[in-house]
Amino acid sequence: MINSEFSQFKNITLHKVGNKLSNEGVRFSKSTIQPDEEIGRLLLKYFLTPFKQNEYYHFYHESDVNLNEVFTYASAIFNNQDNLYEQSINIAKHLYEQSSHPKIRSGELYVVYLTGCMIEGETIDAIGLFKSESRETYLKVYSSNDNFEIDKEDGININKLDKGCLIFNKEREKGYLVAVIDNQKNSDTQYWMDHFLHLINRVDEYHHTKNVLTLCKNFVTEKMPEEFTLSKAEQADLLNKSVNFFKENKSFDFNEFTNQIIQDKEVIKTFNTYKSEFETERDISIANEFNISESAVKKQAKVFKSVIKLDKNFHIYVHGNREYIVKGFDESTGLHYYQIYFKEEN
Repeated sequence: MINSEFSQFKNITLHKVGNKLSNEGVRFSKSTIQPDEEIGRLLLKYFLTPFKQNEYYHFYHESDVNLNEVFTYASAIFNNQDNLYEQSINIAKHLYEQSSHPKIRSGELYVVYLTGCMIEGETIDAIGLFKSESRETYLKVYSSNDNFEIDKEDGININKLDKGCLIFNKEREKGYLVAVIDNQKNSDTQYWMDHFLHLINRVDEYHHTKNVLTLCKNFVTEKMPEEFTLSKAEQADLLNKSVNFFKENKSFDFNEFTNQIIQDKEVIKTFNTYKSEFETERDISIANEFNISESAVKKQAKVFKSVIKLDKNFHIYVHGNREYIVKGFDESTGLHYYQIYFKEEN
């Protein structure tokens, strides 16, 4: 996780980048800006607070990472901080070229040089690219002639960064260590990560943990019902056992996981086949052994919803003890039912 307690600005530039499809153009600032101390603190909060995950990326290009535009511009800045303003213009132009979808909104692009960034036990410099797109209306209350007046003004909410990228001066040969924020994700406008930055996942414990948890969830919810007779209660139980394995262990071993959680040999065989298909479809390689990332487990566990939905009347949330749930069928009413056993109400 990024520790920004001692991070400071060295330089900051600001440009206005529009939507290319609408021919809105780019408005460049004439020089870097120097915010006062109070504004500087607010900007640091605005830029850095959203970076809470341990998921990292590298710049990528199919032929040579040096052909990745943002990688090249960032390298020029790291080589000489005096290049920040010149390269910020190149970055703004490149972003504009990628802003050709009708849903992409214009906004301010901040290009910032930061020092004192603590990450993975190292204090290093970083380049920040941040784009603000959203505007909110604020009420302004002020006194006037012994009375109070209310007015409104539009502004940027410093608690809601739309898009951000931190490029750390680390692992340059692999495409730098990069952290990303995109709070305006849309299937039609994945231009920030894919087209503008052009990133691939860094292969680390977070990456491995996330991939295996996604594999398990998809297998239990999509593949198993196609191949095996599986009740919703059994499905929920298997999801719980899977995520609990990751919560209770510090390292992952594929064989240990399948033998302990899946157990059935035929299901394990199907799971292994599904794993190969999963790797091929996503162009990834799932490691058989790795250290488990707690932050990845915490994030992925949110989508492991072990819920049995009964018509539109009831939802049963299953957190464990599958044996306390019994499914049956009432011939007199023609309805299915669940019997739920418990020791006490809370």
